[in-house]
Amino acid sequence: MALVRLDKALSDQGMWSRKDVKSLVRKGRVAVNGCPETDPGRKVDRQEDRVTVDGREIALKEHLYLMLHKPAGVVSATRDVRERTVVDLVPPQLRRPGLFPAGRLDKDTTGMMILTDDGELAHRILSPRSHVPKTYIARLDRPVTEEMVRAFAAGIPLKGEGECLPATLRVRGEQEGEVTICEGMYHQIKRMFAVCGATVLTLKRISMGGLALDPALAEGACRELTAEELELLERRTPPEIGEIAQGGEAD
Repeated sequence: MALVRLDKALSDQGMWSRKDVKSLVRKGRVAVNGCPETDPGRKVDRQEDRVTVDGREIALKEHLYLMLHKPAGVVSATRDVRERTVVDLVPPQLRRPGLFPAGRLDKDTTGMMILTDDGELAHRILSPRSHVPKTYIARLDRPVTEEMVRAFAAGIPLKGEGECLPATLRVRGEQEGEVTICEGMYHQIKRMFAVCGATVLTLKRISMGGLALDPALAEGACRELTAEELELLERRTPPEIGEIAQGGEAD
């Protein structure tokens, strides 16, 4: 396991700057494995060493992974001078430098988003080559037809971008469909339905990879992913319908 400087390991958690950490160390408020530490440059193992500040143990996580239930009216950005962003919804105790949304949802689209500071993971789950499925619930202005189901399965051509990869469309109600895609073209699902003569009224993302939106997570709330959920996120098989929270976007 790679070692890292103590001041960097603590400042990475988002609660202090490296200058703050150095001050804490000088004041004797930081301990490593039960012993007060005097050197902020001391190398520690994030997994093995126990680090405390004022007697409180600090989990030295290299990266942070959050599931957010995005509400409508919030933009998928790290900052915006006019609009509230998904990062603005993260409570102070879960914030850290470099946190960003892995992918995007339209301002008025709701559902599951992943926020992280791990660029490599974001690339893996978003790259079309990875074929990580993303599932959405779309409510339309007209009934979902078998003709639409067949068109989605065959691959729908989008103007200026060629033909989409085959997608799965399941009928959930007279005017509601469950869509699973493995790519993320601009407003893809809305445009696919438009080709079929339908308008998407609401859209909600309910899963990414094998990970379903937590039904207990209220709109606007977020929480850390468990190690098991992180593994599910990169699976190429979506959850079974019964495992998915009722509700969804690829715009």
